[in-house]
Amino acid sequence: MAALGAYGAWGLLPIFFRLLHHVAPVEIVAQRVLWSLILILSVLGARRNLPALLAVLRNPRLMLPLGASAMLIGANWLTYVWAVNSGHVIASSLGYFLNPLVSVGLGVVVLKEKLRRGQIAAIVIAATGVAIMAASALTTLWISVALALTFALYGLVRKLTPVLPMLGLGAETMLLAPLALAYLLWLSGHGGSALGSDGRTTALLIISGAVTTVPLVLFAMAAQRLPMAMLGLMQYIAPTLQFLSGVLLFGEKLSRGQMMSFALIWLGLILFATDSLTAARRNRMATV
Repeated sequence: MAALGAYGAWGLLPIFFRLLHHVAPVEIVAQRVLWSLILILSVLGARRNLPALLAVLRNPRLMLPLGASAMLIGANWLTYVWAVNSGHVIASSLGYFLNPLVSVGLGVVVLKEKLRRGQIAAIVIAATGVAIMAASALTTLWISVALALTFALYGLVRKLTPVLPMLGLGAETMLLAPLALAYLLWLSGHGGSALGSDGRTTALLIISGAVTTVPLVLFAMAAQRLPMAMLGLMQYIAPTLQFLSGVLLFGEKLSRGQMMSFALIWLGLILFATDSLTAARRNRMATV
């Protein structure tokens, strides 16, 4: 249920951010950072984990990679919000379909992980889909690639950084908070802040903190209880919901090339997921 809640919430984010289409993406992200920080500190305080957060903030060996991951997740959020509110929900969903495959590629190049034949076949098929997308939708391809790369690199940095998920998120948000606050103060001084402009907008900007933090908390709960193979399969719920939102709710059109590209990428993901489940079953049988 926690995994369904996390991926379901992420999948429905385009609907939420479309309600803020009249607010500049940079302000949405800045507000998101500050309200998320308030909620994260409240959660850590309730769990009596604030001393542990302070220990992380005082550790240079942790703060250097967390600074990099903070910049990556900030860039990811900004790209995503801009894409959604510019009518590119389908392109953004493609980025998160590609993310697992990019993560595998980074694992091979950076961590020297080995690929099974099924994984290699899946990546080749998905890469063919990306090549078709590049030829048929060149103007929006950068959105998909940027989202996939920033989130995959974020995941890699966090994997290599020995810090608990909530503590890491708290440290990242605290690093982004000064930039967010400085921008919002500048914006307010120039009379351009959307916060306080009307009750509905103000409420949505405040809620953006919970919209950011709650799915991450649910994901952390799920990651502790579910096998990675199942968690990996369930992650496709989010981009599938985003894709359906773009087509069914927002009326975005699919070209023939995009349809072919998505078909190949989905085929690659199915093969990749099937291979992962098969390998997981073999590992369980071997340990029994």
